[in-house]
Amino acid sequence: MGKERNIVHQYFKREFGDKVVMVKVNPIQFKGTEITILKNGTKEVRHLDFDSEILSDLQEDGFREASALEFSIYLSGLR
Repeated sequence: MGKERNIVHQYFKREFGDKVVMVKVNPIQFKGTEITILKNGTKEVRHLDFDSEILSDLQEDGFREASALEFSIYLSGLR
């Protein structure tokens, strides 16, 4: 558990026509959380296991880096 505290997660965001997708990636264990927020405010949260290519896959899919604060705001439903 002590090692888990030292992990710096990476955050990504992509806006589609009717939704925003935010992704939190643990770059050591390749686990993370994806939040999909529709324009009407509906939110879906999924906890995922990724493969080792996740960072390059996100870049190829047009995701850009985001902040931990922005991810937390979306996760809490404040936005």
